[in-house]
Amino acid sequence: MVKILDRFNHYLNGILDPNRYHGFEKKGPFFEGWYFKLVDSKGDQRWTVIPGVYIGVNPDDSHAFIQVMDGVSRETQYINFPYDQFHSDKNRFHTSIGRNEFSADGMHLEIENVELSIKGDLKFTGLTPWPVTLLSPGIMGLFAWVPGMECYHGIVSLDHEIQGSLHINGQQIDFSTGRGYIEKDWGKAMPKAWIWSQCNHFNKPLTSLTLSVALIPWGPVTFKGFFAGLLLDGSLHRFSTYTGARIENKTSSENNVSLVISDRKERLELFARQIGGGLLQAPTVTQMDRRISETLSSEIDVVLSARKNGSWQKFYEDNGRFAGLEVVGEL
Repeated sequence: MVKILDRFNHYLNGILDPNRYHGFEKKGPFFEGWYFKLVDSKGDQRWTVIPGVYIGVNPDDSHAFIQVMDGVSRETQYINFPYDQFHSDKNRFHTSIGRNEFSADGMHLEIENVELSIKGDLKFTGLTPWPVTLLSPGIMGLFAWVPGMECYHGIVSLDHEIQGSLHINGQQIDFSTGRGYIEKDWGKAMPKAWIWSQCNHFNKPLTSLTLSVALIPWGPVTFKGFFAGLLLDGSLHRFSTYTGARIENKTSSENNVSLVISDRKERLELFARQIGGGLLQAPTVTQMDRRISETLSSEIDVVLSARKNGSWQKFYEDNGRFAGLEVVGEL
C-alpha cells in the first residue's frame, strides 16, 4: 500500500511540477531531456546544451547523454555516458550526469573528450516559468493529465539572464548578461512531425516567443496539436489546442515557416526564416537514432493583434534574432 501511495504521489507531483524527472521505475522505451539555450550579450555566441537519458527495451541501449551544439558553426557533439551515471532528485529538478549538474538555477559542466572540452559554471536569474495550475499544469494544459501520450512537453523558463562563463575548446566565453531559455520533453518518442521555434531576442527587451505544432498520436487517433506563448510586457499571451485557439493558416518549407493562430480575442502572426542548422539526435521507440536539423540563427517576424469592433487591430509588431527553429517531417 505504501509503495502504491508513493507511486501516486510521484505521478501527481510530476504533473504539477513538470520540470522534475519523470523516469523513476520507468521501463523502456522512455526518454527525458532538458533543453538549455545560451546566448551571450552580443549574440556572437549561441549554444544549445541538452542533458538527458534514454531507457531502452534492451537494457544495453540505456544510457545518459549530453548533446552540445554551437549555433554559429553548427557543429554538434553527442556525448554518451553509462546509464548509472545519470542521477536526478525525486523532489525537484536537479540532475547530474557524471560530473555535470543541471537545474533551473544553473549548470556545471565538465566535459572532456577528443573533440570537445567544456568546463565552467553558469547561473540563471529572473526565471519566467510557464504558469502551472491544477487545471492547466504547464504548457500541456489539461493534456498533462492524460496518460499514455507519446510525448510530454514542459517549459522551465521562457526567458532569464545568464551569469558566468564557460571554457570551450581553449576559449573563455563570457555569457554574463546574456539571455537563456529552458524547456524539456519526456515520453516514449518524439512526434512523427513537428514545427518548433523559440526566440527571446526581440527589439523590445524581455520579450520571448515559444511555439510548437506537432502530429500527436493518442491510441488509434492522430491529431494536430499546438501551443504558442508570447511573453510581452510581463504578460503571457497564450494560444493552444486546449484553449480553443485555431490555426488559420500554415505554410512551411525547408527555409521558411508562416503561421497565423487566433482565438476569440487575439491573433498571432509569425514568419520565420531558417538559416543553416546543425544535426541533433532525437529518440525513437528503439534508440536515440533520429537525426533532426536545428538552427539558432533564424529570424522571426511577429505581429500580435486584438479583436476590436469586429476586426483585428495590431498592437505589437517586432523582429526577433537568434531564433531556434526546427521543421521536422510532414505535418
